[in-house]
Amino acid sequence: MQIYTKRGDYGNTNIIGGRTVKKDSVRVEAYGTIDEANSLIGYIISQMSEQDESLKSELIELQHSLFDCGTDLATPHGKKDYKVTEEMIKWIESRIDVYAEIPDAIESFVLPGGHPVASLLHLARTTVRRAERRIVSLAAVEEINPHVGIFINRLSDYLFAAARLVNHQASVKEPLYERGGKVFHTSLTKEDIR
Repeated sequence: MQIYTKRGDYGNTNIIGGRTVKKDSVRVEAYGTIDEANSLIGYIISQMSEQDESLKSELIELQHSLFDCGTDLATPHGKKDYKVTEEMIKWIESRIDVYAEIPDAIESFVLPGGHPVASLLHLARTTVRRAERRIVSLAAVEEINPHVGIFINRLSDYLFAAARLVNHQASVKEPLYERGGKVFHTSLTKEDIR
């Protein structure tokens, strides 16, 4: 297999269906940012210990889901069936619901940090949030699979909940934003992070 094709030498790339677009198009920005998030999650997995097997397995499953998201974003509407489904959204919501119940409730914003893996999960979360912004831009100009944007929104919530879980399990004090006072007056619940 030849790695380089030279098709992109002039700033163009092919998307699914054979159409050529510029490499800085809103579509390529959207699925390219998904690829960044996927790479970062791969790095996080490589930094996790054997005790984290359950969370590792979920992150690997999410890497597959991110490839599905990227495929859907690279597919013009109607060219082929989409991969991201409502069932995928329900699955990630079920994991968020489990993780949100484990650490202590919080009443203020969390600063990204704590355990090194938790810090990396927050970095992945912010990358996913950027991907979400790119998806919103794409959806404003082209029809896309609506499940992708919802899934990506939930993924950022999942990564937040997973970062809190990692800090909790490692007995690392979670850094909280101290200058804003109480933000979640009844304490943060799973509905608040969606």
